[in-house]
Amino acid sequence: MVERNNLGAPARIITEEEVLRDLIPEMLITSLEKAFRHMTETTISAPLRTQLELPHKGVFVTMPCCDPSLPLFGVKLVSVGSGPQRVRAEYMLYDVRTRRNVAIIAANHLTDIRTASVSAIATKLLARKESRVLGVFGTGRLALSHISVFTSTIPFTRVLCCGSTQLKSEQFAKRLKESYGMDACPCNALECLSYSDVICCCTTSSQPLFQGSRVRPGTHLNLVGTFQDQTREVDGETLKRARLCVETYEGVLSEGGDVLMALSERSISKQHIVADLHELLSFKKTGRQSSEDITVFKSVGYAYEDLIAAGLVYERVKAREQGVVLD
Repeated sequence: MVERNNLGAPARIITEEEVLRDLIPEMLITSLEKAFRHMTETTISAPLRTQLELPHKGVFVTMPCCDPSLPLFGVKLVSVGSGPQRVRAEYMLYDVRTRRNVAIIAANHLTDIRTASVSAIATKLLARKESRVLGVFGTGRLALSHISVFTSTIPFTRVLCCGSTQLKSEQFAKRLKESYGMDACPCNALECLSYSDVICCCTTSSQPLFQGSRVRPGTHLNLVGTFQDQTREVDGETLKRARLCVETYEGVLSEGGDVLMALSERSISKQHIVADLHELLSFKKTGRQSSEDITVFKSVGYAYEDLIAAGLVYERVKAREQGVVLD
């Protein structure tokens, strides 16, 4: 399917189904690791997302990015509201040389998979190597994406599911068992904290999901559900007890409510942030120092990740249409 851009050339429309087929987590993780490791060697233009308030408590978000070392640039457009389809996202991808719109990519699954892939990278860097039990707060698409990416790239053997209600936890665990053959168990918040080696918080909560004093030593947590300064998934005590690492300093210190609210409460200071993802991947700084450390990775979404993911999908779709045999 194509759509004519303003120069008369066709822009490829890439569907959610094609994104699921061609955005391979293992490949994306490798590409993201390389990009973050060497990101200071290129001049990346990725301004913080612009948020436009919409009627009925909605928000419209734009996330542009350009890296001169890449042949493509683009912008992700996201509308967030209420209802069954709470989030709608599209990625507009352009050729750097001609500035032609080459693809319009459905970006809901793209966002989920790139978020989970970044969390997986952080987990490999920060979690204890013997971690085998994955705990997930949330039962939506982002939670499912994290479970799918994590269990395919990290040797987890069990998944603990904690939803906003017991029924949601049970239904989600049942879905994981029946549709994906996973060893999944419903649990409450305290059980999730007590038995998980790695925890992913994938909710839209505006209040802490649990008491920080309950987090078990040695646990690694990924906080991915919120990107607004007045929403949080963990309390200041959790961050105070942890070695805190972030996706990017600029993004988290502008939009990471978990961190910003802990700073305003003086639970932590800015110096409490140990490293960002670039520093961890380039071995400039160390995250975990002992098996007893609690480690936390906070992400709010970074436009550079979307560009890497969109470019990967587009190149694979284009190669497939040219008859290239893909793995």
